[in-house]
Amino acid sequence: MASAVQTVCGQAYGAKKYAVMCITLQRAIILHLGAAVILTFVYWFSGDFLKLIGQTESIAEQGQVFARGLIPQLYALALICPMQRFLQAQNIINPLAYMAVGVFLLHVLLSWLVVYVLDYGLLGIWPYFKLTAASAMMLCLEIWYSQGLVLISGLLSNPTVALNCLSICMNYLTWDMQIVLGLGAVASVRVSNELGAGHPRVTKLSVLVVNGNSMIISVVLSAIVMIFGVALSKLFTTDSVVLEAVTNLIPLLAISVLLNGIQPILSGVAVGSGWQAWVAYVNLVCYYVIGLPVGCVLGFKTYLGVAGIWWGMILGVFIQTVTLIILTARTNWEAEVEKAIVRVKRASEDDTLDQLAANI
Repeated sequence: MASAVQTVCGQAYGAKKYAVMCITLQRAIILHLGAAVILTFVYWFSGDFLKLIGQTESIAEQGQVFARGLIPQLYALALICPMQRFLQAQNIINPLAYMAVGVFLLHVLLSWLVVYVLDYGLLGIWPYFKLTAASAMMLCLEIWYSQGLVLISGLLSNPTVALNCLSICMNYLTWDMQIVLGLGAVASVRVSNELGAGHPRVTKLSVLVVNGNSMIISVVLSAIVMIFGVALSKLFTTDSVVLEAVTNLIPLLAISVLLNGIQPILSGVAVGSGWQAWVAYVNLVCYYVIGLPVGCVLGFKTYLGVAGIWWGMILGVFIQTVTLIILTARTNWEAEVEKAIVRVKRASEDDTLDQLAANI
């Protein structure tokens, strides 16, 4: 949902419509808090849902403990995410980076303390709303896809090994995603700013530059995964069976890291351009119509097991990446500038009406 803030505020900042940015942030926080209330019920009853879809009693219980512990985070994210995108749209990055480093260090310390020392275990608005809903669907479909594959692995013949193995590899993929998502945010901010400022050629150049940089970084990270992936896995477990399973997944993980050099960047471009609805449809088809069924067939109907599930994920991401490349390559950036101008103007008019209503 917060990526909608990035779209509108980024384009408004480029067009120097600063009042639009403020009203967009206010609307976003209201919508985010409403979503947090709804999600609270989902988190609270997550254990029943996990049992309903066939997870074991122990997995469902631990999942519910973990989900309930995350409920306060929902309301924090409802405030933090819109404000982060609001600042990013203005190229205010350094304070966010410093806070992220501080939070990371504190998180590691607290996690170690509660898990190992205390032994606690797992414990507007309508036009903007439409963009918010599309943004939420675009990114949720993507995030749920990878998490859904982890969930499905719990239904394999040896769920404990499968979950441990997949969780370790997903952890590596998450580390990689933090890097490329940062580049995706850069692409989103730069594209939205330049579209709002009316610079189609600079926008196109920005897309090419950030994709080139991301590909170079991903090639390096993919090589690191191939060389050190198994050795690093010993930080998570000493179980020889799990380590062997991780070894078999490392080549697939390297392929996923390589694909991450393009896909998140193009998603960032989509956010900056306001294409969230289109990308939501692409994600739905590539992930849930193609990738997930193929992963289930390979995972449950062949000897591949968890590797088959991962191949399904790779297929879905690959098709999505190719689709986004075609969509971006065929984009008329002059036309996108006109759309950005209309979007900012509409938001500005809504702001004026809100102010008149308040005065009355």
